[in-house]
Amino acid sequence: MAVDRYDPWSFMNQLQEDLNRALKTWSPAETSGATADWVPAVDVEEYTDRFQLFVDLPGVPADKVDITLESGVLTLTGERPPRETQEEVLHRRFERGHGKFYRRFILPETANADGVEARERNGVLEITIPKRAAALPRRIKIAA
Repeated sequence: MAVDRYDPWSFMNQLQEDLNRALKTWSPAETSGATADWVPAVDVEEYTDRFQLFVDLPGVPADKVDITLESGVLTLTGERPPRETQEEVLHRRFERGHGKFYRRFILPETANADGVEARERNGVLEITIPKRAAALPRRIKIAA
C-alpha cells in the first residue's frame, strides 16, 4: 500500500503555475528586461581553458545581433523579425517569439575579455570566452 502525503496547498500551487503560464503569454515584457519581447535559450559550459555559450537564434540575421562586453558583463541584444503570414490562414498559433531580445551574463574574474570570439552556425550563436592564464591550473613539481 502506497502512502501519499496530503498537501493542502498543492491545488493552489498548480493554479498559480497555470496562471503564471497564461499571463506570461499575454505579457511578453515580463521576460529578462523591459526592452525584451522574447528570451532566447542559452547553454553555458565551462572548460579548464574557456567558457562557451550556445545561444539559440534561428531566424535572427547576424547583423541584427549585438554583443558587448563591459565591466565584466556580456550583453546580447538583437531582434527577430516577425514571420510573414498568408492571408488565407484560418487559424494561427504562435509559439516562437519575435521582436527584440536582451540577455546579460556576469562573467567571473577568470574570464579574459580580450579574447572573446563569436560565430553563428545553423542558427546557434557560439560565444567562446577564454580564461586568463593565471586562472588555469598548473602542475607544480616537488623539489627533492
